[in-house]
Amino acid sequence: YATVSRRSLVRIDQDLPLDIAALFGCAVLTGVGAVVNTARVSPGATIAVVGLGGVGLSALLGAVAAGAGRILAIDVAEDKLRFASELGATDIFSATESDTVDKIRDATGGGVDIAFEFAGSITALSLAYAITRRGGDTVTAGLPAPNAMFSIPAVTLAAEERTVRGSYIGAAVPSRDLPRYLSLFRRGRLPVDRLLTHRLNLDAINAGFDRLREGRAIRQVVRFP
Repeated sequence: YATVSRRSLVRIDQDLPLDIAALFGCAVLTGVGAVVNTARVSPGATIAVVGLGGVGLSALLGAVAAGAGRILAIDVAEDKLRFASELGATDIFSATESDTVDKIRDATGGGVDIAFEFAGSITALSLAYAITRRGGDTVTAGLPAPNAMFSIPAVTLAAEERTVRGSYIGAAVPSRDLPRYLSLFRRGRLPVDRLLTHRLNLDAINAGFDRLREGRAIRQVVRFP
């Protein structure tokens, strides 16, 4: 039998469906935490989310709950951009266009207050940095390959008072954050259940991985008999 420290456990209400509770263990902690813990998004802020997987869309929901005034969603997949609009994104931009950065900077009057990167891609992180305004923050929770290098004009850090920061698992303290996020969910302010696209049994796990690779799933839950 596996032993789990009680310090690693967080009590949840018995009537909370376990397939919904499972969503909070990683994507929601990371995405929402990046918004509220790392960046401390304030009401009215203009933010961008680059990468609309489960973590990025969780961040988008967190930004809505935090009262962000304008939320830009950026991805390469048109269906995810449409879904982001349904979840509360005010603007959507395809990352496949060569002038995406110019379009975003024009639309926002110089860039966003905070740009979040959740794709785990240096290309995505570079885009996020490029669309951050002077004095703004670029936050990444993506995990690219260990040997991947991110390069920026060093002068912009001082001359434009820019900040680049990382967010690991949303700077989470689970015993503090999970009850808060669950409370927001129960009050309808953090509808993470909308991110659950597939429920599957263990014998269908390979099909689940195929959907992830092809970008046809957001969050999947494996059910054990």
